[in-house]
Amino acid sequence: MTWSPASWRQHPMTQIPVYPDVAALGRVEQRLAAAAPLTTIADILHLKAQLAQVSAGRAFLLQGGDCAESFAEFGADKVRTTFNLLLQMGAMLRAESGTEVVHLARIAGQFAKPRSSLSETIDGVTLPSYRGDAVNGPAFTAASRTPDPKRLLDAHRQAHVTIGLLNAYSAASYADLPKINAELGIDEVVRPVAMFTSHEALLLNYEEALTRYDESRETWWATSGHMIWLGDRTRQLDGAHVEFARGVANPVGLKCGPSLGADEMLRLMDRLDPDNEPGRLVLIGRFGARNVWKHLPELMRATRREGRNAIWSSDPMHGNTQTAGSLKTRMLADILAEIGAFFEVAAAEQVHAGGIHLEMTGADVTECLGGSLPLSEEDLPRRYLTHCDPRLNGAQALDVAEAVAKLLAKGARLASNAA
Repeated sequence: MTWSPASWRQHPMTQIPVYPDVAALGRVEQRLAAAAPLTTIADILHLKAQLAQVSAGRAFLLQGGDCAESFAEFGADKVRTTFNLLLQMGAMLRAESGTEVVHLARIAGQFAKPRSSLSETIDGVTLPSYRGDAVNGPAFTAASRTPDPKRLLDAHRQAHVTIGLLNAYSAASYADLPKINAELGIDEVVRPVAMFTSHEALLLNYEEALTRYDESRETWWATSGHMIWLGDRTRQLDGAHVEFARGVANPVGLKCGPSLGADEMLRLMDRLDPDNEPGRLVLIGRFGARNVWKHLPELMRATRREGRNAIWSSDPMHGNTQTAGSLKTRMLADILAEIGAFFEVAAAEQVHAGGIHLEMTGADVTECLGGSLPLSEEDLPRRYLTHCDPRLNGAQALDVAEAVAKLLAKGARLASNAA
């Protein structure tokens, strides 16, 4: 099938903002198309090679970061906090299990979110839903909620600065790791840690404008980030988002929820990864703790039966959202239960449990409940700062890392005993 960066425009679209000023959108797209790439092809290939190790069962994918990045809250300290949290979590995983860890941040592009409803009504006034800072603003006013294409330029500028900061922190990570390793009892030669970027490829006008052709490899690359993923609401087989993702050579994630059957999943895999390339495709399960055993075994069984090289990862956040009072929240017990079930199903189906995907922040927020520093429902309003979904705070994220490290170590011991 013929593909171009713009061929998505000929397919059914969902979750694409409608911009009132089409001419302004065109000017923004032209500016982004003339801008320098945010990521290099060499770095994308580096991530792909590391993910191929995950696919082979020799490494583990740690993916995490903000639900949605904010323009107002951006700063070097915030980027450094996210970097250090992922660094510490990765060190915990490696210390307990001896497993190599691929660090992949939800950052430098996670400026938009799909919404179940495109509008909301407050006191009889109906306005477009807040869709993330790259689309519109959170304030409940007509001016704020109107999609503005100039926000795509702001997102690009912030992503550019963020990636520069991450590269600097990665190059200097050997300065932070000795302290982290000493705290965890790791005795090894310190190596700089590569921190890759990822985001949901939701805003296809933005993605198309930042897609570049590499003549030497005769391939197209999404230079908006190292890895992109498709959400549970944008994985229609003949839809615009799948059409875009199938044509770029980056690693691609595919969210797999309760509505996805094995046959449809295999068709999507054929579309997105026809060559069954190790490191190309990450299947991200997001079922909810109570639904993992109902849906995941059939999907894992299908990938194993078909000899697929896709990585299985667990998103234990999105299927476990509930409401406490007027606020959305997530229970750490449910998050850990889904992760535990993910590892159990993978072991039963003889599939590598390849990663976790978390919405989290190093900030001291009170958005999810439970953990070693327990938060109760009464604590939620204290520092409930998210504009979209509730995130783990730093302590809760480390609780998750500790639990996953033990699961990885248990799997390593079982594999060793079987050998």
